[in-house]
Amino acid sequence: MIKIKIKKGDTVKIRKGKDRGKTGKVVRVDREKNKVVVEGLNLFKKHMKPKKAGEKGQMAQVSHPIAVANVEKTK
Repeated sequence: MIKIKIKKGDTVKIRKGKDRGKTGKVVRVDREKNKVVVEGLNLFKKHMKPKKAGEKGQMAQVSHPIAVANVEKTK
């Protein structure tokens, strides 16, 4: 397992992927999978079913984890 130098609350810059060059705050770190979740970045749409009768379903945007190798810590 690789030692992760990024922790929750750090500001990171995305180095690869569709959000390359953007910065954001780390919300969660998964040390076993070597991934981090960055607030407001790497968003995907999730289809949500209605919870109660009469409600409508909706599409929510969810932040997905990104590999630690694809982010760099900024000051």
